[in-house]
Amino acid sequence: MRNHRILSRAVRVSGVLPIIVLLSLHARAAELNDVVYAKVNGVRLTLDAHVPEGTGPFPTAILVHGGGWVAGDKREYINYLFRPLTDAGFAWFSINYRLAPQYKFPAAADDVQQAIRYLRANAAKYKVNPRRIALIGESAGGHLVSYVGARSQGPSRVAAVVSMYGIHDFITACQAWKPVPTEVLQLFGISAVDATTASVLVKASPVLYITRDSPPFLLMHGSKDEDVPYGQSVEMCDKMKQAGARCELITLDGAPHGMDHWEPHSEFLWYKKALVDWLQKTLK
Repeated sequence: MRNHRILSRAVRVSGVLPIIVLLSLHARAAELNDVVYAKVNGVRLTLDAHVPEGTGPFPTAILVHGGGWVAGDKREYINYLFRPLTDAGFAWFSINYRLAPQYKFPAAADDVQQAIRYLRANAAKYKVNPRRIALIGESAGGHLVSYVGARSQGPSRVAAVVSMYGIHDFITACQAWKPVPTEVLQLFGISAVDATTASVLVKASPVLYITRDSPPFLLMHGSKDEDVPYGQSVEMCDKMKQAGARCELITLDGAPHGMDHWEPHSEFLWYKKALVDWLQKTLK
């Protein structure tokens, strides 16, 4: 999640890029833009993709951007992972999803599930290995991938989850925030967090859905995060281990909120290799 200061930055959406027509997905690497992966009540949900050269199937990452659930785009915030995943030989798919306040929770989470189902149904077309699909999200997207990943089963099951500085327990987060961010209220369509609305936040918290059968999680969080309390990742990882599930927490000492704020600082950039190394080990 990003507060108003962060959300005030211009969103880099400068028109619609053309869809690249592929002559052969099996012969060369392919970049695709604005592929429709679902339509919900007339809303076109789109993704951008990189499909590696070769026959595959390849380990696959579904990328979910941040923006406080109310802003952001598939080419924004999460884009710092495009090159590391490409260089590591992953197929990756960066998705758009429905935003609040127009679309309340769980609309965005439903869209992430739709993307998983779409790629499973089209695994051969995109050279996706359906047994090696990972969800990766940052900020608001970190919350969404944790929520979907912890609950994933059947056609929306994933093999791994990487949640970067996401919310995992809205109740403890709201206790730390002063005041509760407007974006959180907009996400749920409420005016305040109190006894009458708390149950809505509880049901949206990934910690509620942890079981020993949850997929492996990697959590990444800066210790100086000013937007999402660092304790959110500590709590999630502790509860996963208590349940018998696999979780690893990587802390970036002194790092603030967001990869866009990590990028100018060379001392934080090791996170990219750590993320790819964990994926390769987990999806082997």
